[in-house]
Amino acid sequence: MKTRHWDRLGTGGLTLTELGFGTAPLGNLYRAITDDEAHAILEAAWAGGVRYFDTAPLYGFGLSETRLNRFLRGKPRDEYVLSTKIGRLLTPATATTRDGIGKWFDVPNRREVYDFSHDGVLRSVEASLERLGVDRVDMLFAHDIDVPNQGSRANVNAKVDQLMAGGYHALERMRSEGVITAFGAGVNEWEVCEQLLGRGDFDMFLLAGRYTLLEQTALTSFLPLCEARGVGIISGGPYNSGILATGPVEESYYNYDLAPAPIREKVARIEAICTAHDTRLVDAAFAFPLLHPATLSVIPGGQAMAEMTGNLRAAGAAIPAELWAELKAEGLIRADAPT
Repeated sequence: MKTRHWDRLGTGGLTLTELGFGTAPLGNLYRAITDDEAHAILEAAWAGGVRYFDTAPLYGFGLSETRLNRFLRGKPRDEYVLSTKIGRLLTPATATTRDGIGKWFDVPNRREVYDFSHDGVLRSVEASLERLGVDRVDMLFAHDIDVPNQGSRANVNAKVDQLMAGGYHALERMRSEGVITAFGAGVNEWEVCEQLLGRGDFDMFLLAGRYTLLEQTALTSFLPLCEARGVGIISGGPYNSGILATGPVEESYYNYDLAPAPIREKVARIEAICTAHDTRLVDAAFAFPLLHPATLSVIPGGQAMAEMTGNLRAAGAAIPAELWAELKAEGLIRADAPT
C-alpha cells in the first residue's frame, strides 16, 4: 500500500496510507451490520495494507469507536494512524427520543449536543479514548461546522467563533504537548476550511465530497492555500455519496440524496471516457483527489466485504494519463486540476 508523509511542523509528522478507512458505515449507517461483520471488514482492510482509520462519536453514537476498540486491540500502536472528531457530546436518551432515527440503526440511545468549547473538546476526547480503548489518537477534527449540519451560514459562524474562543486553544495545547500530532476540521464545505485557515494554525482538513471528479471549485483558492501552507487534505466521500462508484444508474446517490438528471448525465459522459480507456469509473474517482499534492489519503467507507475489496482494488489501479487529458478536453474536469 502506497503511503504519503506529512510533517508541516517539523516534529516527525504522520505517514498515512493512500487508502484510509472511513468508519461511518461501521456505525450502522442506513442499515445494521453485526459486530463480527464489522470486524471482518476491518481485518480485510488491515490485510490489504490500510493503516489509517478515521472515526467520530457521531458514527453510530459511539458504535464505530467501540467496534474499532475490538479491532485495534493487539495491533501495534505505532503501525497505524487514528483520527476522531470533536464538537459533539453524547447524552443518554430513550429509543423514541434518541437522535438519528432512520439513519443510524441498532445503535445506543443517545442525543448529540454540539459543543466546541474548551471543556467540551476535552470531554469529547476523554470519552473517545475510553470507547476506542487507546491511550492516544493522532489527529482530531472539529466535526460538521458547515451549512448542511448547522442550517445556516450564521450558525456556522457562531460555531466557528465558539471553536476559536475555546476548543481551538485545547487543541493547540494538546498538539504542543505532543498529545496529538495534528488537528483540523472534518466538514462538507471547503469554504469553512478556508475561513478557519484565516483565523488559526490548522494542520489538516477532512473534506468530504468537495474535491472529486464532479466538483473542483476548491481549486480556486482553498487548495492553493493549503499547498502554500503545508496543510494536508484527507479526501472523504470521493464517490460523492455513491454515484462515482455505481455509475449513473437510476437509483444512484449524490450528496446523500438521489442524483438529479444533470449529475447523472455528467457522470455518464465521464464513465464513457473511462470505459474508452479501459478504466473503471470508481478507480478514476479514487485516484483523482490523490493527484493534488495536498491530498494525503482518500477514505471511502465500506459496509460490506465487496466494498472493501473494491476500495483495495481501486487503490492499486493504474490510470492512463490520456484519460485525464480527455476529461479536460471535454470540459468535464477543470483545466487547472493537477493530473
